[in-house]
Amino acid sequence: MDDKTIKELVDGLGPIDWVQMRLLASLPFERRLVPAMEAQAFIRAALRGAWQEKFPDLTPSELNMKILAYLTPIRLPKP
Repeated sequence: MDDKTIKELVDGLGPIDWVQMRLLASLPFERRLVPAMEAQAFIRAALRGAWQEKFPDLTPSELNMKILAYLTPIRLPKP
């Protein structure tokens, strides 16, 4: 990523919640992981619900692959 792309990403973020950061830092790794996994599950469920309406003809497997492709940061070149 170049500096411009990183700046655009950072500018779109809200302010840092330092109290929450200190709270999470004080927890053992296993306890910090749970909120991250819950947030990830929430995002996948929200996308699935929205995309089921947007793409009603897709099978559940096709929809899951579309969500995975959207959330995966690595983009492979198209053949």
